[in-house]
Amino acid sequence: VQLQASGGGLVQAGDSLRLSCAASGRTFSAYNMGWFRQAPGKEREFVARITWSGGYTIYADSVKGRFTISRDNAKNTVYLQMNSLKPEDTAVYYCAAQLGRAYDFWGQGTQVTVSS
Repeated sequence: VQLQASGGGLVQAGDSLRLSCAASGRTFSAYNMGWFRQAPGKEREFVARITWSGGYTIYADSVKGRFTISRDNAKNTVYLQMNSLKPEDTAVYYCAAQLGRAYDFWGQGTQVTVSS
């Protein structure tokens, strides 16, 4: 599976963005999908995850209530709707595909910058 993340940009605090992650390959619907982020000087951290069917989602406490992960298996795409953005959300955001216990495939990342 190859993953291509897009949708990042420069926004102001309080704004919204929707990230997309397009996957190649016919087995996209078999994978759980996750979003991670890495801010400058910090380790990569988990943001959100959605199961292969879309029936179960989980979020980091820092984004709960503001971000929503969703997927469209017909379009081989997973989304991250980000509302009420804060400067601390500034990071490179990565999507990843999980089949087993680990995330097997990673996208190239898309930059999100939130100004105060």
